[in-house]
Amino acid sequence: MSGLAWVTVGSMLANLCSYFVHLPASRWLGPSGYGEFAALLQLVLVLAVPALALQTVVARQVVRGAGAAQMRRLGHVIAVGATLLAAVAVPLAAAGLHTRAITAAAALAAAPALVLLAVEQGVLQGERRFGRLAVLLAVAGLGKLAFSMPGLLVGPGPALLGTTVGALVAAGLGRVLAGSPPGSDGAPPLAPVAGVRAVLGASSVQLVLAVFASLDLLLARPVLGAAAGGTYALGAVAAKVAFWLPQAVGVVFYPQLATPERARGALRTVLALLTGLGLVCAAGAAVCAPLATALAGEEYRPVQGLLWLFAAQGALIAVLQGLLLYAIAIERTRMAGYAWVVLAVEAAVLLTWPRTPAEMITAAALCALAAVMVIGAVAAISACRPVSGSRSPRSGTRPAAAER
Repeated sequence: MSGLAWVTVGSMLANLCSYFVHLPASRWLGPSGYGEFAALLQLVLVLAVPALALQTVVARQVVRGAGAAQMRRLGHVIAVGATLLAAVAVPLAAAGLHTRAITAAAALAAAPALVLLAVEQGVLQGERRFGRLAVLLAVAGLGKLAFSMPGLLVGPGPALLGTTVGALVAAGLGRVLAGSPPGSDGAPPLAPVAGVRAVLGASSVQLVLAVFASLDLLLARPVLGAAAGGTYALGAVAAKVAFWLPQAVGVVFYPQLATPERARGALRTVLALLTGLGLVCAAGAAVCAPLATALAGEEYRPVQGLLWLFAAQGALIAVLQGLLLYAIAIERTRMAGYAWVVLAVEAAVLLTWPRTPAEMITAAALCALAAVMVIGAVAAISACRPVSGSRSPRSGTRPAAAER
């Protein structure tokens, strides 16, 4: 089986587990409680930025010859930083999302656990051991489901704490699956300071992407109110499906994006695949829209006819992710600055214009389209210059390590 097929199966199973949590949560917690639960889950994604950035840096360095032990030491440093960042964010999250501090703390405790998991995923990704990576992705999704569902019977806090436990279990399994593959003998070690600097650069890119994927949902509750924010949160599930469904494309092609002589061709392939999958997701959401109220309840009917637009927004953010992964792979992370400008415009628009879920998702989708156009133009100009990467990828990658 090809690497793309392996990772597609693993990530689809993981995503199905993630979305399955939303169905009982929407019913058991009610619109108001579910809005709180969904908003905090989005905040976890934002706080997971160091983990996402670390995975891309680890995969890139492994492609270029770094060893697993060196990358794990870097992961421990980033995990400490993620813990401190989560501690600072707890009171801010509680105030901004109108929730209790203990509930916010339960959600944000997942940040360092996700960092440890990301190291192992990055090692497997860089080594192109996609079969084992698919298993790890699936286990991470199943762990989140298994440890979160019982907590929903108590409330949002215990359910959110279950994501931390699930991530820790998956990280332990990932350490076993990744093992200790040796780096290239000719690859100089990455100094700790340089490693942290590389993760910070990638974090600036991953952060703007995470905020793009989360901003509308984070603002829905304070802007639209608790009830309307809860119905918007269910519609946003369609956006998350369209965003996460094609994740395997970026995972599998990232080692090629990080290979200087193959980066431009890989980018064209990635964008073509993401665009095609996005069109399929939007059409599928339009066809399946009547199932929304049948599964979640009549109180969510206001967003039923908007699901195709939610899916289109998620698909656009997936294309944006492909462009930004290219920026990380070629070490031109300053490209994210243009996305931050568009994001600032979106924040201003969402805080002032929308009064209904329809107006909010329309504004969010248009801003996502603007970001794709801007970053796409910048990437096209950047592709005309020589790609970064002073060292060619390791030629000694073992054929047996590539599970295709």
